[in-house]
Amino acid sequence: MIGLLVSFVGSLPLGTLNVAAMQISIISGVQAALLFSLGALLAEMIYVRLSLVAIDWFRKRTNLLRVFDFLTIILLIVLAISNFQMAFAENSQHRNPIIDNALPKILLGFLMSAINPVQIPFWFGWSTVLFSRGLLVAKPAQYNAYIIGIGLGTLLGNSIFIFGGQLVATTINNNQSIVSAVIGSIFLITAGLQLYKLFRNKDAAHRINQLDIEADQAGQQLDRWAVDVKKK
Repeated sequence: MIGLLVSFVGSLPLGTLNVAAMQISIISGVQAALLFSLGALLAEMIYVRLSLVAIDWFRKRTNLLRVFDFLTIILLIVLAISNFQMAFAENSQHRNPIIDNALPKILLGFLMSAINPVQIPFWFGWSTVLFSRGLLVAKPAQYNAYIIGIGLGTLLGNSIFIFGGQLVATTINNNQSIVSAVIGSIFLITAGLQLYKLFRNKDAAHRINQLDIEADQAGQQLDRWAVDVKKK
């Protein structure tokens, strides 16, 4: 249950994957967007499993994480440019080469999630806190339940964007230009934030070696949730 909650809440802020899922929902329909989200959560579940047993391996390969960070920024910039082209193109048939291509959506989601390394320190921080408080035990059954819960939480979080995208498209009378401009702006802002984190040493390559900070932040969030539950 805790894995589902953390994953669901973590999926709600605007990001590369949930905004991409929303755009796929608008362009290709709900089924395609759900397949995309399924691929994305499969990659996340693999990362979570690896973070439980192979964190030292990642710590020794910060250069790989840094490459992934740069790939993510490039991907965001390409997505932003493609959406702005769609927004201002006279030809309404202009397509987004990343979101709207022949690649199976489940594979697209997996690949886009796989190059997003920020989830590694994030989940290791949470796992460390859950272990220390006895909420997660090093048993295969608990590991599996934890990871499945994370996958379901991600799917539920993305579903808000998927079905929300359909609602937005209907509300503005399917004006693709407005949708593309808004989504392009979101991708551009996200790319700017990623660059800021990179220059401020807050990217995944640096966070992987500051896991005590990640665990402390996760612990503080868990304490806030516990206080909220007691108040209710």
